[in-house]
Amino acid sequence: MPKTKAATANVYAVLGSDEAEVKRVAAELACNLTPAGAGDFGLEIIDGAADNVDQAEVRVRSAIEALQTLPFFGSSKVVWLKNVNFLGDDQKARSAAVQSALEELAGLIDSGFGPGVTLLVSATDLDKRRSFYKTLLKRAEVQVFDRLDSSRGGWEEEALEIVQHRAKKRKLQFDDGALDLFVLLTGGDTRQIENELEKIDTFLGTDRVVTIEIVRELVPLSRAGVIFELGNALAARDLQLSLKLVRRLLDQGESAIGILLVAVVPTIRNLLLAKDLIERHRLPRLHSPFQFVSAINRLPAEATDHLPRKKDGSINGYALGIAAQQAGKFETTQLIGAMQACLGANVHLVTTQLDHELILTEVVVKLLGES
Repeated sequence: MPKTKAATANVYAVLGSDEAEVKRVAAELACNLTPAGAGDFGLEIIDGAADNVDQAEVRVRSAIEALQTLPFFGSSKVVWLKNVNFLGDDQKARSAAVQSALEELAGLIDSGFGPGVTLLVSATDLDKRRSFYKTLLKRAEVQVFDRLDSSRGGWEEEALEIVQHRAKKRKLQFDDGALDLFVLLTGGDTRQIENELEKIDTFLGTDRVVTIEIVRELVPLSRAGVIFELGNALAARDLQLSLKLVRRLLDQGESAIGILLVAVVPTIRNLLLAKDLIERHRLPRLHSPFQFVSAINRLPAEATDHLPRKKDGSINGYALGIAAQQAGKFETTQLIGAMQACLGANVHLVTTQLDHELILTEVVVKLLGES
């Protein structure tokens, strides 16, 4: 989500690693800032995508010159230093010539430029240790859009908020299961989120309800999506689908140990943790993952010390909330037995030559209680 700081000058910056969102927001902002009726004189765009040090220095000095040139006919104008790629930590950014030019631009921002002139900077590659970035934070209205890191826990909640916000704009209404699957398939990538929402929007026409069947039909099934579907199939006790998805992941080149540790073990662990919380603290039956998150957030600290955490120290409750909706289908002893089976499978996968698919199949059967 964007972070905004109040501007002390007519300077704006749209920054971050989410390239699609930075470009979209910067373009909208440029349109809004450009004075009405100013025509070609109202917006001066300087391409900040430089190929080398010399180009980068020239682009900065072009921006300085544009800021020092008053608008025609006493009106106002916007100078947009667009798609800057030399604010990071590469050779261009470390160049003394580029740093000198940026220091000059920072000094101009600090001292102020002519009346009626506005500066907009957009960039996706940033080194937040650099003084120019710190000048922007201090003097500009800054919006930061960073891509979600789907390799860390807790990203799903942030991605879900993004999807819900954009779906609401299109008047799309997701079923709970459909929303969860859509979030996992798009992985927090705002460009893909927007593309897939547009596809669904066009497909539905006047019907505004997005079902899980529609998501499965229209949104590409990525590795993350197959893993998510495998976890769902295990939790729903669907043996046939679970084995089919294990086979698909193996056919896609996933290792058996990877499938075990990334899909099977987390599912069983979350089911066990969720079931223990429900039984130990008599939590009511909940209809959405976020209701479960809210319920466990109200528990005393000693009741949740053992739960998985995000980087900021808060409980990574989203996956637990999904598991809580299916935990009633399992006995605690069965889940403990399945965890023990996972341990044995882990040992066999790394120390024996037994068929890997067979080992995974035995774990799945153990979990689902089939003979």
